[in-house]
Amino acid sequence: MKYLLVRDGIAYTGEQLQSNFAYIHFGIVGDSIVAFCGPCDVKKDRMVDIEDQKAGSTIYSESMLHFIVEHHDTDLERNVLRQIMLAAIVKDTLNDIVGTTAIRRVHTDLYDSDAKLSISVATVSPVSALIHFGINISSVNTPVKTKGLDDYEIDAFDFAKRVMEKYVDDIDDAYQARCKVKWVR
Repeated sequence: MKYLLVRDGIAYTGEQLQSNFAYIHFGIVGDSIVAFCGPCDVKKDRMVDIEDQKAGSTIYSESMLHFIVEHHDTDLERNVLRQIMLAAIVKDTLNDIVGTTAIRRVHTDLYDSDAKLSISVATVSPVSALIHFGINISSVNTPVKTKGLDDYEIDAFDFAKRVMEKYVDDIDDAYQARCKVKWVR
């Protein structure tokens, strides 16, 4: 699995959650995790989560750190478990940097008290499993009470690199664990 930190700003609209995003835009073939910073504004027609669509939710942030993950399988349940793992990695990394245990994970979302830090969705396409995970950088002008990396004085690029390295390590560890056991009768 490969990872890439893109330093150019990219506005996340939901369009980036597509098969072969890393290959089309950055030449990365295969399983990948790509991180970039930029605003987030997902309109209703681009929302993947039907519950959000039905609720008329607004997905907006002036500045967010985005992760786009792609695995070339189409098992949605496995991908949701990867999404949960990514959320846990982000939470643990944030708590480690801040030196606290205040950040908590509720399903695939992160909170500090009643302030929301993240958005996330997992889905599949005919050729791959996809995850978008976004964590606020700015907490200004969001539609709900939020906190962001700026509130903790955390550099988004350094944070992204730590998260991606841990995600890739955990995926590799899972692969190794699969390969080193024998079947039972």
